[in-house]
Amino acid sequence: MPLFAVICRDKPDALEIRMATRDAHLAHLRDSGIVMYAGPFLQDEKMCGSLVVLDTTDLTAAQAWAAADPYKHAGLFDSVEVIEWKKVVG
Repeated sequence: MPLFAVICRDKPDALEIRMATRDAHLAHLRDSGIVMYAGPFLQDEKMCGSLVVLDTTDLTAAQAWAAADPYKHAGLFDSVEVIEWKKVVG
């Protein structure tokens, strides 16, 4: 299956939303069965966004996964991009 990068940027000063929704977000990552890699972006040692790499059937499935993220439902993100990604090294 192809890989997709989900690139999310938090709204400014939204760390409180991130922390309040973190457990539900982590469960979404864990329970979906399609997450290859995931982690937060950092700025000044504070979380400010997310990168998630999905192994799924197509772009539509990756977009559906991103739309179902509890962080998205909580209004954390300023932007979300889902794009096909090719692993070359690692």
